[in-house]
Amino acid sequence: MRILFLSSGPLVPSSRFRIQPWVQRLRDDGHQAVVLHSFPRKYDYFPWMGFRPSQLLKRSVRWWHWLRTRLQRFELVFIDREIFDNETLDMEQRFRESCGRLVLDLDDAVFLRYPEKFTRLVPLADLVVCGNRFLEDWARPLNSRLLRIPTCIELSRYGMRSQSQTSSAAGPVIGWMGTTVNLQYLSEAAQALKGLAEERQFELRLVVPDASAALAMDLGRVHLTRRPWQAATEISDLQQFDIGLMPLSDREQWTVYKCGLKLIQYLAVGVPGVASAVGVNSEILAGDQGGYAVRSAEDWLAALRRLLDSAELRRQQGMAGRRTVEQHYAAEACYPRLRDALLNLAATGVRAGVS
Repeated sequence: MRILFLSSGPLVPSSRFRIQPWVQRLRDDGHQAVVLHSFPRKYDYFPWMGFRPSQLLKRSVRWWHWLRTRLQRFELVFIDREIFDNETLDMEQRFRESCGRLVLDLDDAVFLRYPEKFTRLVPLADLVVCGNRFLEDWARPLNSRLLRIPTCIELSRYGMRSQSQTSSAAGPVIGWMGTTVNLQYLSEAAQALKGLAEERQFELRLVVPDASAALAMDLGRVHLTRRPWQAATEISDLQQFDIGLMPLSDREQWTVYKCGLKLIQYLAVGVPGVASAVGVNSEILAGDQGGYAVRSAEDWLAALRRLLDSAELRRQQGMAGRRTVEQHYAAEACYPRLRDALLNLAATGVRAGVS
């Protein structure tokens, strides 16, 4: 099988976790897998160049990628969300025509930004890979050719947190890791964290490119520390958490469709999570295995108290979370289903559904 992956950029989360884990596995299985990244990254531009010239460069690079498909035959093109973060659809149509089969991967509610575009793009796909059941339910009226593959981590890279690891001098570490734009959701847990700091000693550690949004929140006496996110230290930073946070707003349509990546990362290294009971978070933490899905400030406070007060409970919940990831959210477990669906699609020669 010869498959072309069109990525948003090498460090964009959707590419790192929904394309890159599959590429080497496909190659190891004897398939030809080529990855072509957006340049500059899909959601970025070069300030020194300016926004419009950067967008022109981005489109020019994709034209060169399309020309490659005219010279080198691919059986499938696998697109990360969409090619451009705008309302255009022409390049998706061109790549489908040149490659024969189009696979569209959805891991977020990108269709809320460009609804008209996605009501045309989703039916164009020969297979839509959805990161959770909420995305699948949205896509089903537009396309019955669906496959649910959660956002996965490569478990072999995620060593378990050492149980002998000591907390910081300020006490256990309650951590949050993510992108700058998502740090705003920490406000959902701010009241509980503020109250907790009046009762117990802990460190709130943020691993994020820019922590400015948190500095504007009323966190009271919370001992706050910040570290810049870096790919090279991502896993070791996770391993230093005692508890991981994934707050989300339940008042936004966007958050319902999120795939729970940071929560999955916490659990993968044996760190229990406390997360807003929004979207897939409740499924990941079903039965209070791996942590707690909470709805109110009181729930946040109770869950954090319980975990802060018992290292043994944190250990048990961390082990349960690791087992959850092994079974449902590891690339090692999910790859065979995706590979078989792609092989089936490449072999059919006709638009075919996947059950």
